[in-house]
Amino acid sequence: MKTGKVLLGILGGVAIGALLGVLLAPDKGSNTRKKIRRKGEDLVDDVKAKLDDVVEEAGHKIQEVLTTASVLAQKGREKANSIKNEVMGNS
Repeated sequence: MKTGKVLLGILGGVAIGALLGVLLAPDKGSNTRKKIRRKGEDLVDDVKAKLDDVVEEAGHKIQEVLTTASVLAQKGREKANSIKNEVMGNS
């Protein structure tokens, strides 16, 4: 999960930098508030997109694990049946 922490740190840094840039720039209060709102909305959109990517990737990983588990379970059943048939055939 190191990647998630790094990504969160980067997004936080970008948000803080954007906010400071807007706050320190000389402009009317109403314009500054609009800029802050826009930057906040942009940040929320970025976080949602990144979260969607993480969820999608996790879904793919889970599907891979389920597929692998299914294949291994089938191989285990086949091996158990093979051993059972050997034992039953040798008796």
